[in-house]
Amino acid sequence: MSDVTSPGFGRFRSLVWPIHRTELRKFIPMLLMYALIVFNYSLLKAAKDALVVTAPSSGAEAIPFIKFWAILPMAVFFTFIFTRLSNHFNREKVFYMMMAIFLGFFFLFVTVLYPFKEYLHPNGAADWLQQYLPTGFKGLISVFRNWTFTLFYVMSELWGTTIMTVLFWGFANEVSSINDAKRFYAILGIGANLATILAGKVSVMLSGESLYKMGGQDRWGHCLVMLTLLVIVAGITSTLIYYWMNRRVFKNCPPGFNESKKSKIKMGIRENFAYLAQSKYLMRIAFIVLAFNIALNMIEIVWKDQVRMLYPDPVLFNAYMGKVMMVIGVASTLVGLFVCGAVIRRKGWTLGAIITPLILFITGILFFSYIMLRDTQLSFLATAVGISPLALGALLGSTQNICSRACKFTFFDATKEMAFIPLSEECKLKGKAAIDGVGSRLGKSGGSVIHQGLLLIFGSVSMSTPYVGVFLFIVFVGWMFSVKSLGRKFEAASERGEAIEEEEALPLQEATVTP
Repeated sequence: MSDVTSPGFGRFRSLVWPIHRTELRKFIPMLLMYALIVFNYSLLKAAKDALVVTAPSSGAEAIPFIKFWAILPMAVFFTFIFTRLSNHFNREKVFYMMMAIFLGFFFLFVTVLYPFKEYLHPNGAADWLQQYLPTGFKGLISVFRNWTFTLFYVMSELWGTTIMTVLFWGFANEVSSINDAKRFYAILGIGANLATILAGKVSVMLSGESLYKMGGQDRWGHCLVMLTLLVIVAGITSTLIYYWMNRRVFKNCPPGFNESKKSKIKMGIRENFAYLAQSKYLMRIAFIVLAFNIALNMIEIVWKDQVRMLYPDPVLFNAYMGKVMMVIGVASTLVGLFVCGAVIRRKGWTLGAIITPLILFITGILFFSYIMLRDTQLSFLATAVGISPLALGALLGSTQNICSRACKFTFFDATKEMAFIPLSEECKLKGKAAIDGVGSRLGKSGGSVIHQGLLLIFGSVSMSTPYVGVFLFIVFVGWMFSVKSLGRKFEAASERGEAIEEEEALPLQEATVTP
């Protein structure tokens, strides 16, 4: 792997394409592989929300319950599976096994679970529960009522953490140095943004009138099946690219894959978290991931509730989300191409990392302020722009989500992944699995727990919105303090060129070492 400190590019090329010709054989397949994985992530993101939020007797209220009672346990389970597989197989085989699990489920969904949903969903039992439980339990009952949709939502969410974050970025970090990352990762982000634009366009196209007739009475079912089949095809293609890279690019000296170079440390999931808990450096990364997911999750639930009220039909809901994804992709591409890489390279890691919480904080204030005051003095704003107050609320929420996602795919992802690079190989592998596999889920589930409590008290998303805003303010403050603290450690380690291991990580001798 290259370690170029002075690339010698011109001003324009250093800004948009700081890649050497000799690196193209490694970089282009990585770019294509990541773009396909993000394409799936974006397709699934829109589809899962449309499927669950517009399902019978459901709504945005179901999301907090899904993320706590379904996604969190499954995230822990998948982290356990990943850790066990990593202790017995190399990363390449683990990648194939995990990819097979996900693609196998999506194939099962389109062939069995969705076509037979009327027989599989316990509507009678759910109706009985709805009669005797308070209104605040509506979301939890819908999770049970539409359990196949819940499972699709869970697997779609875990695609982002397991396949995209843990497996792909773990692979990228192993084959990239810090100086490679400063040049590569921003461009990988641009590829991801272009994939997001394409996914949004595909979602809108498959939700179009011309394809409605092909679906007959179940137009949404036809759209969903086609989207899922695309996910399977893209997943298989990305796996083939990964296979080719391991056979052709890293055949002679695959960095991070040569088991003979180092002892292998076998750790279970409890040791994995013990490793994380005793590393101050990893704990700072974990808190940043935790804060981001809490903030984004809590804001998105309020926004999706607005979109559901505006578009109760799942096809229209999916089409709207597709349009939002397209704008996210365009905004992220522009930021990644002209801003992100330049800021990180010239101004340093800390400034690049603190941009995300600042943007989320500012846009979140604007969105929540309008939602809370929509029926008072701010109602004239909707009339001024010629749309309904509900449509303006959805538009402001969409704007906030576009800014949040643009920051996530550029500044947040790039700086977070760079923060892992100074770590030792074992600390990088085990710490990343714990943080990305479960830490992000704890963030989303933590926000969901708060939302669940508020829903049980107030009965609806709209009534609980003011209290969500207060909690988010506290999260943003803690997030920015953590970024400043982590930035000092990262910059110091980068200047020394030493791995962060003995001072900041759990001593390796506490693990079981096998030759």
